[in-house]
Amino acid sequence: MIIQPDTWSALRAFTPARIALGRTGVAPPLREVLDFRMAHAHARDAVYSVLDMDAIETALAPLTCHRLRSKAVDRHTYLQRPDLGRQLEDETLLTPANADLAVIVADGLSATAVNRHAAPLLHLLTPSLQEAGITVAPICLLEQGRVAAGDPIGYRLRTKMTVLLIGERPGLSAADSMGAYLTFGPRPGLTDESRNCISNIRPEGLDYAAAADRLLHLIGASMRLGLSGVGLKDQSGNEQLIA
Repeated sequence: MIIQPDTWSALRAFTPARIALGRTGVAPPLREVLDFRMAHAHARDAVYSVLDMDAIETALAPLTCHRLRSKAVDRHTYLQRPDLGRQLEDETLLTPANADLAVIVADGLSATAVNRHAAPLLHLLTPSLQEAGITVAPICLLEQGRVAAGDPIGYRLRTKMTVLLIGERPGLSAADSMGAYLTFGPRPGLTDESRNCISNIRPEGLDYAAAADRLLHLIGASMRLGLSGVGLKDQSGNEQLIA
């Protein structure tokens, strides 16, 4: 059948969202239906993907990594019990590092995202942190982890703040989006207003260089002001704050 295009089809050049799909009679075109089903399958696969600790640790060498698990014993438990994903299976594996920053890489809802993007981002960020005089504890690789699991990690490591890289909930236009959460003064019991988030880190979204620059700015501002979350605004374009 003939596909009837939408009058606003030109907007598809600016977004991967499913807009201006056209019509075949009263239904979407077959190729769009099949693309939707494929995207849904990719999203489901991402949710059940596995954190590849071996590959990430190899990619980050010679940086030291610690391997950790949450109290969620498997993926089924992780999805049904978010509270267990916020707690560490064994906190005694961590000893004080007395560094400025703890970096945590957690699978979240898309291990695919951190498997692809965590190491390239950290390769850009780590040298900039060293140049800024910010010390970094050994990187923690966390399996079946939620965002708040970074709080007990930072608390046990006695770092001033944490940056947690985590796979975001997959969507139908991106199954590999990674987020970065910054928390100053990490300790158990903190809630989301205590954090800053940078989302959609991936080549097709916020690219590695832009994400590293934004992270570096927020880390520096957080260190200077002694806070994070709602009190810390992203003003990375303001040269007075960067200087």
